Amino acid sequence: MTRIKEAWVNDPDTQKVCAALTDGGAQALFVGGCVRNALLGVPVSDIDIATDARPERVVQLAEKAGIKAVPTGIDHGTVTLVSGGVPHEVTTFRRDVETDGRRAKIAYSDRVEEDAARRDFTMNALYASPDGTVLDPLGGLPDLRARRVRFIGRAEDRIREDYLRSLRFFRFHAYYGDEEAGFDPDALSAIASNLDGLSKLSRERVGAELLKLLGAPDPAPSVAAMRTAGVLARILPGAGDRALAPLIALEAQAGVSADPVRRLAALGGDDVVSTLRLSRAQLRRVGRIRMAAEGSAGAAELGYRLGADEGLDAVLLRCAFLEQPWHPELAKSLQKGAGALFPIKAKDLVPDFQGVALGRKLAELEARWIASGFALGRDELLAQANQPPAG
Repeated sequence: MTRIKEAWVNDPDTQKVCAALTDGGAQALFVGGCVRNALLGVPVSDIDIATDARPERVVQLAEKAGIKAVPTGIDHGTVTLVSGGVPHEVTTFRRDVETDGRRAKIAYSDRVEEDAARRDFTMNALYASPDGTVLDPLGGLPDLRARRVRFIGRAEDRIREDYLRSLRFFRFHAYYGDEEAGFDPDALSAIASNLDGLSKLSRERVGAELLKLLGAPDPAPSVAAMRTAGVLARILPGAGDRALAPLIALEAQAGVSADPVRRLAALGGDDVVSTLRLSRAQLRRVGRIRMAAEGSAGAAELGYRLGADEGLDAVLLRCAFLEQPWHPELAKSLQKGAGALFPIKAKDLVPDFQGVALGRKLAELEARWIASGFALGRDELLAQANQPPAG
């Protein structure tokens, strides 16, 4: 018998939620990510509970026990019960009635087996009773122990129920899969055979899923598998993953944390703006990093123009493109540039220069100042203002 022994299982606030359901004659089973992560020794961030009680009954039982009930997704069977400030998503057992590749019409069920069958991967169809005893209705425990990401039943059926599962497969492999064991061949074959379905997905869902994948410790093998299966070209035309693995190695050398936007810049693409629906800030950052990495400005200048953080992104990406190692001197140059303050203001050049000529002269003096390693002072630069540009 397998049992979860994590502290959150026995937390009084969580047990209060379980008791509110079971004392009312309903089932209460931990499900999905909290069970999977607990068994893998991975931190648990969200607690999901499955029950045979209908949403209205869940609300009644919660109120009777003095627990706040929030109808966060009541139309889909989910009620959030807040106990001791901790949210617990409680969802009624469900079965799919109809699917269209994007969303499903569901019906409530009284059987945990039906609830398990509608999930995506075997490692996500694990449940646990309030005392932590694991229930494995579909035999997913061996897959979890082997870190094998495998679709429930026929992979093609699961994918056609929701084409986002093709992307989720690669993300889950990046976080939980065994790289030595490789990718499930049935899954890859089914994904490659259903590429057209990816066009049914919204840009928001694709963008969010891709960033989650790129936030994994090492997503390079999964992204390479996406390329081989034809997925990468479908969701991000023109993208390539050649620089991704070198970038991840450079991040470790430089001692910086994983950054999905930085890694997205490494992939590139013909038109990221229209392909992925990301925030404006994220899209602008991808463009700046990519452009700076492909330019010729040195590390100090990148630090000055982009700041220490974004300048670091650009330098790391450039090193990845050129397959060059990281060197501590690059960090020093970035910091020097980021801390530099151009000593000339526009008013210093008026009235000798105005309009377009003023802008050109400011840019010229700034270039001289940068080329000097930020050493030229205000007086020296003003003395050079009437000298012709070098070269």
